[in-house]
Amino acid sequence: MQARVKALETVLTEKGLIDPAAIDAIVDTYETKIGPRNGARVVARAWSDPEFAEWLKRDATEAISSLGYTGRQGEHMRAVFNTADTHNLVVCTLCSCYPWSVLGLPPVWYKAPAYRSRAVIDPRGILAEFGVTLPEGKKIRVWDSTAELRYLVVPERPEATEGWSEEQLADLVSRDAMIGTGIAAVPGAVA
Repeated sequence: MQARVKALETVLTEKGLIDPAAIDAIVDTYETKIGPRNGARVVARAWSDPEFAEWLKRDATEAISSLGYTGRQGEHMRAVFNTADTHNLVVCTLCSCYPWSVLGLPPVWYKAPAYRSRAVIDPRGILAEFGVTLPEGKKIRVWDSTAELRYLVVPERPEATEGWSEEQLADLVSRDAMIGTGIAAVPGAVA
């Protein structure tokens, strides 16, 4: 696959149809500037502002858009909140629908057939492979992302974060936590 992508890029570049520097700039923007930092800010706002959290539950598309995160692959959003008794996990069983404007570029594993099937068949097992071991009684709810609707998992807020700023809280939120294959970092564990 990598060889095919490289060959296609070479042909398109030679024909003057793409500029590799422009492609690199777009990829860098989604990986580092837009990327999962947008989603982390949404989660931090929900953790620190109960009114925003309620809005996010009611109309995630508008709540997220109010922070300026809208567009490519994130036009229609739903936020699902992890609780003490339920953990949410997002997958796209048909392809790789993913909210780019909120989470950046999708990870390679998200698009892999193994993840897409196992997330539905054995969500507890797939979570264990990501290092997430949940209590036996905790329910796992799997959400199937589609071209019409994409999901953002709002992880549980870690203890001992009262009084933290939104910026500090956002640093605890990873892309994987917003997909459901991770949990928010414990204070003091963030480098």
